[in-house]
Amino acid sequence: MAYQDIERKKLVETSERHKLELTNELNGIGIKSDKLLTNALIIGGSLAFTYLLVSQLTNEVKKSKKSKAQKAQSEDGFEIEEEEEATLFSQLGAKLVDQATLFLLDIAKEKLSEYIQSKKRENS
Repeated sequence: MAYQDIERKKLVETSERHKLELTNELNGIGIKSDKLLTNALIIGGSLAFTYLLVSQLTNEVKKSKKSKAQKAQSEDGFEIEEEEEATLFSQLGAKLVDQATLFLLDIAKEKLSEYIQSKKRENS
């Protein structure tokens, strides 16, 4: 009976050690996958932003060329520009630019208020 207890303790200890090793390994894999996913999201987001920015810039160049070509003269001799409907991407790009501007203005406001507060502290 004592021999069985010793064997059982060895098996339980071995089992606990393996369980601990597997837990540590899974935690390491989780941390690595979190870093990988974060990097992928950052890269994907910056690629999407770059694509939208480039497409907006090239779209504006095309629009300006089209608008010059689409100018028509009325009977009075005045030039009339035909308005084009904004595409989904141009609307999305405009909204992204607006949001980025608001975000950057908010950061600038925070930094400016921090600077003013630090100057007030120095003067006090």
